[in-house]
Amino acid sequence: MSQLRLLPSRLGAQASRLLAAHGVQRFSWYSRSSGPPATFPSSKVGGGSSYMEEMYFAWLENPQSVHKSWDSFFRKASEEASYGPAQPRPLSVVPESRPAVLSRTKTSKLVEDHLAVQSLIRAYQIRGHHVAQLDPLGILDADLDSFVPSDLITTIDKLAFYDLREADLDKEFQLPTTTFIGGSENTLSLREIIRRLENTYCQHIGLEFMFINDVEQCQWIRQKFETPGVMQFSSEEKRTLLARLVRSMRFEDFLARKWSSEKRFGLEGCEVMIPALKTIIDKSSEMGIENVILGMPHRGRLNVLANVIRKDLEQIFCQFDPKLEAADEGSGDVKYHLGMYHERINRVTNRNITLSLVANPSHLEAVDPVVQGKTKAEQFYRGDAQGKKVMSILVHGDAAFAGQGVVYETFHLSDLPSYTTNGTVHVVVNNQVCYRRRGHNEMDEPMFTQPLMYKQIHRQVPVLKKYADKLIAEGTVTLQEFEEEIAKYDRICEEAFGRSKDKKILHIKHWLDSPWPGFFTVDGEPKSMTCPATGIPEDMLTHIGEVASSVPLEDFKIHTGLSRILRGRADMTRKRTVDWALAEYMAFGSLLKEGIHVRLSGQDVERGTFSHRHHVLHDQEVDRRTCVPMNHLWPHQAPYTVCNSSLSEYGVLGFELGYAMASPNALVLWEAQFGDFHNTAQCIIDQFISTGQAKWVRHNGVVLLLPHGMEGMGPEHSSARPERFLQMSNDDSDAYPAFTQDFEVRQLYDCNWIVVNCSTPASYFHVLRRQILLPFRKPLIIFTPKSLLRHPEAKSSFDQMVSGTSFQRVIPEDGAAAQAPGQVRRLIFCTGKVYYDLVKERSSQGLDEQVAITRLEQISPFPFDLIRREAEKYPGAELVWCQEEHKNMGYYDYISPRFMTILGRARPIWYVGRDPAAAPATGNRNTHLVSLKKFLDTAFNLQAFEGKTF
Repeated sequence: MSQLRLLPSRLGAQASRLLAAHGVQRFSWYSRSSGPPATFPSSKVGGGSSYMEEMYFAWLENPQSVHKSWDSFFRKASEEASYGPAQPRPLSVVPESRPAVLSRTKTSKLVEDHLAVQSLIRAYQIRGHHVAQLDPLGILDADLDSFVPSDLITTIDKLAFYDLREADLDKEFQLPTTTFIGGSENTLSLREIIRRLENTYCQHIGLEFMFINDVEQCQWIRQKFETPGVMQFSSEEKRTLLARLVRSMRFEDFLARKWSSEKRFGLEGCEVMIPALKTIIDKSSEMGIENVILGMPHRGRLNVLANVIRKDLEQIFCQFDPKLEAADEGSGDVKYHLGMYHERINRVTNRNITLSLVANPSHLEAVDPVVQGKTKAEQFYRGDAQGKKVMSILVHGDAAFAGQGVVYETFHLSDLPSYTTNGTVHVVVNNQVCYRRRGHNEMDEPMFTQPLMYKQIHRQVPVLKKYADKLIAEGTVTLQEFEEEIAKYDRICEEAFGRSKDKKILHIKHWLDSPWPGFFTVDGEPKSMTCPATGIPEDMLTHIGEVASSVPLEDFKIHTGLSRILRGRADMTRKRTVDWALAEYMAFGSLLKEGIHVRLSGQDVERGTFSHRHHVLHDQEVDRRTCVPMNHLWPHQAPYTVCNSSLSEYGVLGFELGYAMASPNALVLWEAQFGDFHNTAQCIIDQFISTGQAKWVRHNGVVLLLPHGMEGMGPEHSSARPERFLQMSNDDSDAYPAFTQDFEVRQLYDCNWIVVNCSTPASYFHVLRRQILLPFRKPLIIFTPKSLLRHPEAKSSFDQMVSGTSFQRVIPEDGAAAQAPGQVRRLIFCTGKVYYDLVKERSSQGLDEQVAITRLEQISPFPFDLIRREAEKYPGAELVWCQEEHKNMGYYDYISPRFMTILGRARPIWYVGRDPAAAPATGNRNTHLVSLKKFLDTAFNLQAFEGKTF
């Protein structure tokens, strides 16, 4: 019976192809004669046209069988096509008449045309940027291969791609909900649709955003760019923009006139960045932002300091004076690397706002994670969980943004718990849109390599003149007003230049990006040069141990293996002893009671790489239910944050460094999964941690926990490369120090960082607490153990941690050898895990009275005073340095010249350890054990150095 019917004409293949290619989400059809538009959803699967046919056939047979949106659509489409109401017909064996067939053919054409227009709109949204006029020099296309998408209407004949004709240009089409080009209008002619799309997507702004999966975000972008008149400014806004352009450009002109032969990495060619940044800050302030933290490379930094942060101009200008003496504050840095912190009133909103530009080395994007960490910390201390009060802005160069891996490492922290800052404004200085008027820097000659480009650049009319001419022509400002604005800013610069000549000393502290009000004196000095004892009352140790051994939440089921660990902690607490994990727990817990925020970050830190920490408990029966006992210690304690990071070192260490910048009253720790993994974060270590105070007068107390030890596990999981940290330590190996009363603390203050290798849990406990109790902040590098975490001998008594005890920089021999030092034939100095190997070997050889073993817990700054005391205690003993690392690694090259200095070169310090090597450790277990036995034999061979000269 069905074969007797004449089926409606199929919807065209062109519409089907467009649907398949573009995945149309929603279509609206509109007729001015038929009232409001009818809309229907497209197919979720399969081809759009085939699906539409199925819906149409189903509607013809029974309108109740399809969604009401399809029913409404087909009724309106039929009415338009037949100029009268159409009704679905029951199934019939009577052949349909020719007018009915023609009616449905017209309906199909209307559907196809509207689908085509929607696809055309989507094509511009997706690919309009390919033909945008983005090169101000006119020598490059937006795409180097000059690709012009075939679905953009660049010529009339391209209408055929959509099965449209020139005659269709003046037809009205209903606009879909995925565009805002209509403004308040629901329909536009095809001609006007194309015109508005070209104005939005094909002029001097390129938009590439349709890859975003979030529909709401896409709609926001469409609305901000497509809405008619959205780019029109009021007269007042135009005048403000002109004034800001004047400041941006005349600042660079002033520097060029006064110091034509100085590098300054000016902003010429991209002066519009200054009004752009100021507008971002204005709008942010309007929306409630109180603190903006910026990071940027050196291009344009001085201009941002002057015109965005509002650094005093005379302090900038005096940086160019070659006769200016440097204050005794470290090495300092070049002017285009420095940062700044400033609180001021935003003139547009009349609200207080704090602006800080973070100091940055020449490593262009290295500051990105640092800014994010500082932003996160500022949000944390303000209770700003949604990022409504504190925000960050990152300025990038286009090549660095694409090429530097730390950009990605920073991005992938954006949604990670305990790392997200709830969004960042990224400003990319695109040198295909802007240009460098003077090349890489002012001393560069870009014509060597880019002659065509720089011929064009030299012909360019500066943006200030272009914009001023435009505003003068339209009557927004007069020529006189424009000239007065220029003269006003030139006068400001000249007056500041005059004042800058009075500056005789350069103080880097005036460029501090993260001040700590109240922590130092008004002159930026420590309030004392003492450190209190780091021990705590025994009842506090017991309480922390009890909480660390328990589950504070009710009905919380933990893993049976973890129950065994907690029972072990409870047993140690009863016996007044601690292992490594419990000592760390007690250090953190005691600081929390004192109001010190503790944050531990890194890969797998919640559990601990070696499954020893377990600071986050997981309910075995309720998914994602967790408990952090450390946050249940005291009624009004500071918060503890422990967070597993992404698989990143560069980005995450930079983040934690930035976090530690925000406040001195926090213990911020980053733990590497294995010590040698820090080498992928070497830029942060070299450029920020080691040198940050010297370059930028910026104290930072970040702690690096680096698991270290030669245990036969191969080259990659053994060495934390202590030799690298010691090489960068700034204490002088040849300077014999004066042992004043405050020598220990003064030495810490003068160093650039502290390097320790603790051999006991008590030492680890004390050095963590000392980090906060010191009257200043220094980075702390701790080589942490692996096998010692569970070593039966590597435990400490409460007696070594109670009130009155402190960190021991050197732990002297306290056994039989110490009772009769005159009889000791050899004094072995060592650090870290090798101590336990030495003690075991000494005992097995029966040399407890003849060989003394002294441990260096603090390696740098070198404990000259205590080493001299130990050497003098054993006047007849050979001095030996023993390490498990290879000779060209580890500590020997650092300690040897310092021993010579303190001993006056009167006694040698012999080396015992592994031979020099390229790799830090062997991958063969047997080779590891053989080399261990070899150097232990040498360590206790009392004739090993007879006849040798030093």
